[in-house]
Amino acid sequence: MKAIYKRELKSYFGSVIAYIVIALILAFVGFVASYINLFAGYPNFEYALCEPYAVFALVIALSLLTMRCFADEKREKTDQLLYSLPIKMKDIVMGKYLAMLTVYLIPVAVMCAWPLILSFFGKVNMLQSYSTILAQLLLGACIIAAGMFLSSLTESQVIAAVMTIGLFLAVYFMPTIVDTFLPDSSMASFICFILMIGVVAIIVYALTGNIFAALGVGFVLEAVNLVLYLFKTSIFESAFPDMLNNLSIFNRLTPFANGTFDLTGVVYYLSITGVFVFLTVQSLEKKRYS
Repeated sequence: MKAIYKRELKSYFGSVIAYIVIALILAFVGFVASYINLFAGYPNFEYALCEPYAVFALVIALSLLTMRCFADEKREKTDQLLYSLPIKMKDIVMGKYLAMLTVYLIPVAVMCAWPLILSFFGKVNMLQSYSTILAQLLLGACIIAAGMFLSSLTESQVIAAVMTIGLFLAVYFMPTIVDTFLPDSSMASFICFILMIGVVAIIVYALTGNIFAALGVGFVLEAVNLVLYLFKTSIFESAFPDMLNNLSIFNRLTPFANGTFDLTGVVYYLSITGVFVFLTVQSLEKKRYS
């Protein structure tokens, strides 16, 4: 893993990609923070991290960082070399992931200086500011993990970047879409869960290549869904819209910015990161033995 980590880190700083990512994140955060903290006079750096411009810049920058992770290896046919290495696939994945996370840690470290600078001009809630920076770090870790997984599915860097940006734009606008288009009725939630279980079965098949495993998972989940609907219909009332709202990773920043250290948010970010790292390993393991 250490050798993969060093190789990846060297490749990022040996090209312009790391510098573009760092500059893009700092430029947008700095612009928003300057407007909020200097021109508007608010001593709350954490508000800048939750602004849509800063969030969109983070998604775009980290999509550029992750797009070449595995897609470029597949395009250059060097992925076969990775598969032949006498190390576990999880070590390869973690080496690449930690290299990208290291690049992201640089702008996060620079952000840590902003509350200190503001403290010279007024009272700043340091705990609130730094807890939001921590949440921003965990959010970035989620985006990197998801982008890495999507990069493992294609050999086109552009497609990998577009899929990552599209995924997180959909997640960002999910609460608005849910409130506007999805009804709150039990039947609507039941149908939506049926469709979601179908998607889960397709993902299982894509990762394992085993149609029986996919059908088994789908059948069990659909049976549970049906039994719950028949005997506990009330729990389906607005259940699907509520679930989608709770899954929005961007909404998890708000409690930190409002002065609450949301431990469930930390666990949620770490869980999402772990899931996408696991999916990346499984995706590559399937290709390794196919």
